Amino acid sequence: MNKALLSLAIGGFGIGLTEFVIMGILPDIATSFNISIPKAGHFISAYALGVVVGAPVLTGLGGKWPAHKVLLALMLWFTVFNTLSSFATGYNSFIVLRFLSGLPHGAFFGIGAVVAGKLSKKGKEAQGIAIMFSGLTFANLLGVPLGTYLGKHFNWNVSFLMVGLVGIMAVLSVKFWMPVLHQSSKISFAKELKIFKRLELWLIILLTTIGTGGFFAWYSYIAPLITDVAGHEKEVVSYAMILAGLGMVIGNIIGAKLAEKLQPIVAVMITLIFMAICLILNTYLATDKVMVLVMTFIIGMVTFCLSTPISMAIINASKGSKTLGSSLNQSAFNVGNAAGAYFAGLPIAMGYGYTAADWVGAAMAAIGVCIAIGIIFYRKRRFTRKSRVKVSYS
Repeated sequence: MNKALLSLAIGGFGIGLTEFVIMGILPDIATSFNISIPKAGHFISAYALGVVVGAPVLTGLGGKWPAHKVLLALMLWFTVFNTLSSFATGYNSFIVLRFLSGLPHGAFFGIGAVVAGKLSKKGKEAQGIAIMFSGLTFANLLGVPLGTYLGKHFNWNVSFLMVGLVGIMAVLSVKFWMPVLHQSSKISFAKELKIFKRLELWLIILLTTIGTGGFFAWYSYIAPLITDVAGHEKEVVSYAMILAGLGMVIGNIIGAKLAEKLQPIVAVMITLIFMAICLILNTYLATDKVMVLVMTFIIGMVTFCLSTPISMAIINASKGSKTLGSSLNQSAFNVGNAAGAYFAGLPIAMGYGYTAADWVGAAMAAIGVCIAIGIIFYRKRRFTRKSRVKVSYS
């Protein structure tokens, strides 16, 4: 079972690498294709759009197949199109390949989160999900800095060849370490779609989209923030990525503990409050060469306290269709990716500077806090209503 969870973590490592390494080499890609950095941000949005489309579609199509075979197929898809991305020759070809590369992302994490919970001991589901997401965090600690370094010192194409290599490792680990599993869903996809009638599910999706978008508003433009605002040499971006990744690893562990001690939605709300505060502070501290690196670590840590609690929140709200609900959370996460990159790019393109992205991120995190509070009140109201109905029948 430990090897099975490790295979999910390796897949998460590959997904985290392809999703985040582009942010460190975004200026290099922009230069290669002779486009502006905000326009190069469209590649981030294209990948995110692929996740949004692929998560429900591929989860639905794969629901009637054994979960271990679906996970293997998703990793094969991931490996092929990420490897092809390294051979893109221009804006149009690369944006199409980024979209295709993103299609299996949400389904893999969605199915993987449910599988990780089932493979874990009773009461330790949060730890199992955290192990899978640890691949994502270690990608930011080790893979993204290495990929950024290779991309800047050789060519950005090398970074995506590295993603393809990790994809091959993930395919082999799922093939040989994942036990035989039952199909992801025992009901028809049409019946699973009934979860869309649940208001709480939509509220959590909205919370994930806007709240995590605050992180991506900052992280999408971290490279120019460190070089242009703080005044570091471009080589420092790789070290900053290591600090962000270290923070994410620690944050993922803290998030799993929070999900066990508190209601997942309460843990999410607390995390978003701290995220908004940190992003506001960063607008004032980013000009300092030391503090910008300190805040890079802190923001990475605070943000990834979200991963396990928010996954558990949507799984709990998707009873009867947990796999679909879990994959939808990945769609929401990547809509946040696209929205954060897009909205943060607007004030930058208007000439307000790269710290404007942090203000956008703080605003999105604050809106996420408001949504979390709304969900808590909605649950209390629904509980009170159910209690009154029971009393009237008794």
